[in-house]
Amino acid sequence: MHAWLCENPVGVDALTWKELPTPTPGKGEVLIAIKAASLNFPDLLIVQNKYQMKPPLPFVPGSEYAGIVEAVGEGVSHLKVGQSVACLSGTGGFGSHTLAPAALCMPLPPGFPHVDAAAFIMIYATSHHALVDRAQLKAGETVLVLGAAGGVGTSAIQIAKLMGAKVIAAASTDEKCALCKSIGADITINYSTENLRDAIKAATDGKGPDVIYDPVGGDFAEPAFRSIAWRGRYLVVGFASGPIPSLPLNLMLLKGASIVGVFWGGFAKQEPKASAAAMAELARWYLEGKIKPVIDRTMPMAELKAAYAHMGSRGVMGKLVMVN
Repeated sequence: MHAWLCENPVGVDALTWKELPTPTPGKGEVLIAIKAASLNFPDLLIVQNKYQMKPPLPFVPGSEYAGIVEAVGEGVSHLKVGQSVACLSGTGGFGSHTLAPAALCMPLPPGFPHVDAAAFIMIYATSHHALVDRAQLKAGETVLVLGAAGGVGTSAIQIAKLMGAKVIAAASTDEKCALCKSIGADITINYSTENLRDAIKAATDGKGPDVIYDPVGGDFAEPAFRSIAWRGRYLVVGFASGPIPSLPLNLMLLKGASIVGVFWGGFAKQEPKASAAAMAELARWYLEGKIKPVIDRTMPMAELKAAYAHMGSRGVMGKLVMVN
């Protein structure tokens, strides 16, 4: 097998494409021939030693992937050789093969392509947990999605519309705003050229959004929160812009609003049955044509460093997927 090996987590340039022994699955593991792996923001942080999870060295990055089971270890009964699966295991995806915990593998029904499957679990599980579980979103409410043209942003637009909400999508370019419109956003805001608070006020007739979905953090968090509706819910999804914002607590008091943390990984570990039910619902929605990952482009696995550079340019819309 071949894989991109991180032996020194000082950045993307230190990754090397190496031939390694093909491993044998142990108890509770499966060997997967990887067909596609998506590039996510944590995949950049982890090779820079900036991510919350710090795997022992050396490791193969690539948190999310899909492929075909080639071998099963002891005790694995729900998966079989030749079966297509998707997995979000945190590492191992950027190569030709990987060992994965069988418990983390999602069997793929017929008609679920590997490219879409590799771009599915992280973004849709996060957005489902955020909007359905944490925000308790109701039909007729208004959702503001920040960073709306990214992976989680595009999934949030689709799920919010499916739940009957009005969606305002905020993104950094007119091209990204056009993408958001094409997948269901009712109104778009280009926050590079428009004043965010003024635009939110105009889009909601002064009421403000009931739910704010924020995977970005940084400078837009406070003006967005100042615009929230009475009893609004502010979903803290991530900090793709880098800085973690600090919000004055009096804003929550004045708006009767809630700040709600969204950590799907913790949810999946603490409440596995609820998480499994959510994934089953998402898979059904996909097969019914109600949701579909936005794929910015596919690139050969050997071009991983170029893919990282494209992601770093903030030019990706939806998900970028590496293929073997």
